[in-house]
Amino acid sequence: MQPFPFEIVGFDLDGTLLDTSGDLAAAVNHALAQADRPPLSVDAIKPMIGGGARHMLAQGLAATGGADEALLDRLHRVLLDYYARNLSVHTGPYPGAVAALDALKARGVKVAVVTNKLEGFAHDVLRDVGLLDRLSCMIGGDTLGPGNSKPSPAPIRAMIEQSGGGRAAFVGDSIFDVAAAHAAGIPAIACRFGFLMQPVEELGAEAIIDHFDDLLPALERLG
Repeated sequence: MQPFPFEIVGFDLDGTLLDTSGDLAAAVNHALAQADRPPLSVDAIKPMIGGGARHMLAQGLAATGGADEALLDRLHRVLLDYYARNLSVHTGPYPGAVAALDALKARGVKVAVVTNKLEGFAHDVLRDVGLLDRLSCMIGGDTLGPGNSKPSPAPIRAMIEQSGGGRAAFVGDSIFDVAAAHAAGIPAIACRFGFLMQPVEELGAEAIIDHFDDLLPALERLG
C-alpha cells in the first residue's frame, strides 16, 4: 500500500461530520418564539449555520422582521440555554462518516475537529455521538479567543500543532472552512451534502465530495 499523503485530516463539525440541523433549527425557533416570530423550516435555517450561534440567530431574526442589538443579545442567551439542554436530540454523523474516520485511523492518520461552535457544545455533542475519543484535538469557535475562529487560519494552525505536525488537509462545507484552510496553507475538501450558503462549486475547494465514501479517494488524489 502506498503511504497515505496526509498525516492529519481536520473536519468542520456542523454540516460536515454531523448533521446538527434539526437541533440547531429547534434552538433558533425556540428563540424566535420568544419574540413572537414565526418558525423557520430546517431547510431555511441550514444556510445560516456555520458562523456561530449568534450569526445564525441574527440571520433568523433578519428573515422574520429584523432585530436591534439588545434583542439579539437577549435571544442569543435564550438560544444557547435551550441548545445546551437539547444538543443531541436529532443529531448524528452523516452516512459513511464513522467508516471514513476508521479508514483514516487504519492508515495512521490523525483526525481532528475545528468548528465555530462553542467549545463546550462541540465537546458535549461529540461525546454524545461517540466521536470525541477518536480525535487528536478539538478546537471550538471560542477556544483561541476573540477573532480566532474560522475563517482565521489560527485554529487550523493550532490543529496541526496539537496533532503533532505533518501534512494536513481540511474538510468542510462553508466558505469559512475553505478560507481558513487556504489561509493556513493547506488544501480543502468541500461537502456537497453540508449546510451550504452558496453552490459548493463556488467555495474554491481543491475537491468536492458527495458522500464520505468519496473522502479517502479524494485525499489520495490531492496527494
